[in-house]
Amino acid sequence: MKIAMFGQKHTLSREGGVEIVVRELATRMAARGHAVVCYDRKARHVSGEAMEAQPEYRGVKIVPVWTIERKGFAALTASFSAAWRATWSDADVVHIHAEGPAAMCWLPKLRGKRVVVTVHGLDWQRAKWRGLASSYIKWGERQAARRADGIIVLSRRVQDYFRRTYGRDTVYIPNGVDRPEIREADEIKKRWGLTKDSYVLFLSRIVPEKGPQYLIEAWKGVKTDKKLVIAGGSSDTEPFLDALKRSGGEGVVFTGFQQGRVLEELYSNSYAYCLPSDLEGMPLSLLEAMSYGNCCVVSDIAECTEMVEDRAVVFRRADAEDLRRVLQALLDAPGTVRKYREGASGFVLNRYSWEAAVDATLALYGR
Repeated sequence: MKIAMFGQKHTLSREGGVEIVVRELATRMAARGHAVVCYDRKARHVSGEAMEAQPEYRGVKIVPVWTIERKGFAALTASFSAAWRATWSDADVVHIHAEGPAAMCWLPKLRGKRVVVTVHGLDWQRAKWRGLASSYIKWGERQAARRADGIIVLSRRVQDYFRRTYGRDTVYIPNGVDRPEIREADEIKKRWGLTKDSYVLFLSRIVPEKGPQYLIEAWKGVKTDKKLVIAGGSSDTEPFLDALKRSGGEGVVFTGFQQGRVLEELYSNSYAYCLPSDLEGMPLSLLEAMSYGNCCVVSDIAECTEMVEDRAVVFRRADAEDLRRVLQALLDAPGTVRKYREGASGFVLNRYSWEAAVDATLALYGR
């Protein structure tokens, strides 16, 4: 099968969950003998660094497309460019990732392409998109509901939403996770003085809907000598990140965007991992944190509780005081933390598989 994918920023980056999903699906499909092309933005990485051109990765062809590198224009111009290239390619299936890029799904349909859209979350609800941008993303959602041959969702709540709102059936295909390699605290000790169990970790994009503001507020009332580590880069949200840094205080460490060995060390050595989100699709960072055997603390939104069941600690969404209470209880009870750690890795590794996700996605392509 010949497959084109777009909607991601850069296939080889970890700028967000979309990029990880695209890379995992594309490389596994290529390994099975399918011809996969990923159309990436011709723009800088979220960290501000220029992306090095790499035309091929593990059998996947990577094609940068024309992009206006400005907030509100990058996604729009890259999606149009990618959709145009995919439309005139020999692809059998065009797989679009995220609701904004799905606004272009009409274009490949003009030439009879089979179009599949993955809804990674209800993106029009995200705080960074207001007014016209939010309306455009919502229009992309409607285009997907109307025109796509298949729609993939990552949570049962979003599946119910599409059924109620559009009368549209979708396919639930959860993300996967691989068994990680546990790393000793080496680089993170050199850079920030972090050692095993000396910090609580937040690792995600620094955007309002991920809830780092609640975590920092909660941390101010916690009695501990451990640090709070905020790891991740901004995503068109620099003023928000700057405000967090001003309010963080002495016990809060901001590491910026991290990947590779440093990322693995951060996951491997944290006392606990916290994801206080208001809005999610299916949080890959939470899957990864559990795969490393972390005790995880999550807000009570369905996308988190559905995934962790009783294997993580839950607090009331957007309630910094309740989060403070939960964190203090865990910091005072290492035995409870050990209990949650023991079952975390096996639970997610047995339940969430990238190979199963590829099987289900290819089946949808062929319908």
